[in-house]
Amino acid sequence: MMKLILLGLPGAGKGTQAKMIAGRLALVHVSTGDMFREAAAEGTALGKRAQQFMSRGELVPDEVTIEMLLERIARPDAQAGFMLDGFPRTLAQAQALDAALARRGAAIDAVLYIQVPEAELLGRLAGRLGCPQCGAIYHLQNRPPRRAGRCDECGSELTKRADDRAETVAERLRVNREQTEALVGYYAPAGKLHRVDGTGEPAQVTGRLLLVPDALSAEVQKA
Repeated sequence: MMKLILLGLPGAGKGTQAKMIAGRLALVHVSTGDMFREAAAEGTALGKRAQQFMSRGELVPDEVTIEMLLERIARPDAQAGFMLDGFPRTLAQAQALDAALARRGAAIDAVLYIQVPEAELLGRLAGRLGCPQCGAIYHLQNRPPRRAGRCDECGSELTKRADDRAETVAERLRVNREQTEALVGYYAPAGKLHRVDGTGEPAQVTGRLLLVPDALSAEVQKA
């Protein structure tokens, strides 16, 4: 029944680690990006509302994002626990999530904050490529696709996100750092924030992250 949030600046590896942690702990991995794409493809009312903003290159408003997220985590498969990736992004989203969970008699168990030096993040982001179809992420040096320019998973042509271009990466990190620090300031006093070293091989980072839910589970068993 564990409910986790994964925090980290762009390039910290949240997407990769969320999938790994969710798989190891049998949690539903809830990515806001995937959630938006699925809702738009299914043609739901919320999906259509979100698509209106995404098609204009605008951020989906908090009220739409929160409504979609709450609908997702209310589904039967999420009742055994979930891992949130990409949400909350703002303090208002975090507060709304806590309030909604409290109405259900539930709460977030832990917030895992992957920390990576910004110099390393700059290098990671500048070489990153993504698949616009399935969302797979590659890196020219660290994780190149088997076939240049093509996704290993679905064969689609890989692209570089506009906000991963060198001239925009520094500003993107600055904005995200401000948002993340606000979330850190919100969750830390509640004793839910756990800082985790995000450097090294992905498997090493996964091992460090798993120490947190393992410790929480041990405490519950003792109680």
